[in-house]
Amino acid sequence: MPLSEHEQRQLEQIEQALYREDPKFGRLVRLSDPRVHYKRKLVQGFVGVLVGAGLLAAGIVTRHVYLEAAGAAIVLLSLVWVLITWRRHAARVRPARAKAKLARSAGPGERSGAALTRRARLMERMEERWRRRQEGDRRM
Repeated sequence: MPLSEHEQRQLEQIEQALYREDPKFGRLVRLSDPRVHYKRKLVQGFVGVLVGAGLLAAGIVTRHVYLEAAGAAIVLLSLVWVLITWRRHAARVRPARAKAKLARSAGPGERSGAALTRRARLMERMEERWRRRQEGDRRM
C-alpha cells in the first residue's frame, strides 16, 4: 500500500533522526538501499564507456588493433551493463508508481474498475453472489 505524501515526509524525518543519532546504522541502511546500488552501477557503466572510448581512440591514433578491440569490447559491455541495470530499476519502480497512481485516483474506500485486477473482479463477483445466496436471493 503506497504511503501518502504526508506519511512519506514523516518517514523521511524519522530516517534522518535515526541517521543523526546512529551514523553507523545510517551507513548500513544506505548500503542496503537498492537505489544506491542502482546509481553506483550506472556510474560504473558510464565510467566503463568513457574508458572504452578512450582505449578505442588510443587504438585508432596509435594504430594498434588490440587497443581498438579492447576499447570496443569495453564500450559494448559497459553499455549492456547500463541497459540491464536501468531496466531492472525501471521494472522495480514502475509497478510501485502505477499502484500509487491507482491508489490516488480511487478515493479512500473506493475501488476503481481499472484498479482491480481480473482476479480481484472475479473474487468480487463471487462474494456478491455468495452474499445474495445467503440473503435468499437466488437470481444471478
